[in-house]
Amino acid sequence: MFEKNFRNEPVEIKGQKVELGQNKLIKVEIDRLPTGTIIEIPIYVFNGAEPGPTILLQAGLHGDELNGIEMSRKMLAKNCFNIKRGCVIVVPLLNVFGFLHFSRDVQGKDVNRSFPGSRRGSLASRIAYFTMKEIVNNVDLGIDIHTGANQRSNYPQVRYTPDSEEGKKLADIFNAPYQFASKLIAKSFRKEAHKHNIPIIIYEGGEALRLNKSVINKGIEGVLNILEYFKMIDVRESKPKSTPTINLSQRRWMRAKIAGMWNTRIKNGEQVIKGQTLGYITDTYGESTIRIPAPHDGYIIAVNNFPVVSRGDAIFHIGK
Repeated sequence: MFEKNFRNEPVEIKGQKVELGQNKLIKVEIDRLPTGTIIEIPIYVFNGAEPGPTILLQAGLHGDELNGIEMSRKMLAKNCFNIKRGCVIVVPLLNVFGFLHFSRDVQGKDVNRSFPGSRRGSLASRIAYFTMKEIVNNVDLGIDIHTGANQRSNYPQVRYTPDSEEGKKLADIFNAPYQFASKLIAKSFRKEAHKHNIPIIIYEGGEALRLNKSVINKGIEGVLNILEYFKMIDVRESKPKSTPTINLSQRRWMRAKIAGMWNTRIKNGEQVIKGQTLGYITDTYGESTIRIPAPHDGYIIAVNNFPVVSRGDAIFHIGK
């Protein structure tokens, strides 16, 4: 596993070179607003002096997913990337335009459904093209940070590509509370990287437009676990006690059978047993109530926090 001989080389992004033993912030102009304001993507490169892997840490692919942005910011502020060997490329905010508009998308298009992108396409397509051509071409493996959708909170979890031994190993090293194999999505960043034999794991935690301290801290811990494993940083003198990751082999979304007011009775991340009450859906005027039982023993890995649901809405993600 990871037996190939990693070698250090200068990293070049948009004509700017980062030599061995150098650190550099590169700001790449990706577009201009109609007002003339330049939109730049910030890229931090920490290039060690000794051989090792080049790892991408990427956040903000969806502009409203804030936990990864804060994770990156905290790690940069705390000088976590004192890299001895190998190289770390940190992109704390890829979708700047989406971030400015509190939106997952950019100009109505999902960047994570736009890969491999086009140099002359939409802004989303051009961001995807730039990511593959200028960043991914430099890396050996990567960590892509996401959250759940608006009002839908994911418990900290890592997703890896099915049948990818390297992806599974990276997930094990990261040591999130939950992990599972997740199918590749057409035109997604992870699928395009997979075509180039670059393993990418997805760290998911929390929900859009919300910061979650425990999710952020768990993510930082996972990134440091990977950097330690590859001996890219010094071993931490004190670190949180780790608990074994729970591997999930099956998952399903439970959906509302009726519309109404949604009241949950369990906590996200909780272990549940078959038949246990997970919550209730009541009609708006209190005339009827249905109980939502757990369909089997398992673990709750995502919860819909919005109190009003329509029939068919996802309310729980449960795995076993």
